[in-house]
Amino acid sequence: YSAVNSFEIIQEKLNAYIQKYYTKQLLKGVLLFLTLGLLVFLTVTAVEYVFWLTSALRLLLLIVMTLGFGVLIYQYIAVPLLYLFKIKEGISKNDASRLIGKHFPQVGDRLVNVLDLYNSGKETDLLLAAIDQKSRDIKNVPFVNAVNFKESWKYAKYLVVPALIIGLLLVTGRISDFFSSYKRVVN
Repeated sequence: YSAVNSFEIIQEKLNAYIQKYYTKQLLKGVLLFLTLGLLVFLTVTAVEYVFWLTSALRLLLLIVMTLGFGVLIYQYIAVPLLYLFKIKEGISKNDASRLIGKHFPQVGDRLVNVLDLYNSGKETDLLLAAIDQKSRDIKNVPFVNAVNFKESWKYAKYLVVPALIIGLLLVTGRISDFFSSYKRVVN
């Protein structure tokens, strides 16, 4: 009983780690989507602003922009959400265990070993005792601390580029002229 209880605690902590891992991926995805989406939008608007394209070319720009947004939403937002809500199978518990082991030297391969022992299918007293011992050794390690949100926030700095472009347009007073070209693309 004790071995199963200790192992259940380990599994709950692994599940929490995996949730936080995909939350981090989603945060990174949202930041990249905003950055790349704004750059695509500004590029399409700039092309129309500079060249005053024909309606057929404007339609092509609109289609390219829509497809670009679709790809960005799928890649950076939908995929992490699918993993986060377990609609799509993401990293395995063994892969998560390896990532945790790299972050916490005191865990090392012990977490992978516990999973392997538990999944071996044999339930001998010796095996249950080994699972219990290894689980007790690592159950106080905060697995979720292996996920660092600061790594995702570093992508926020790329939002400066579209912000500078929009700021430059504001300073020059050309912002309404610039964005009126986007209205032409949509119409």
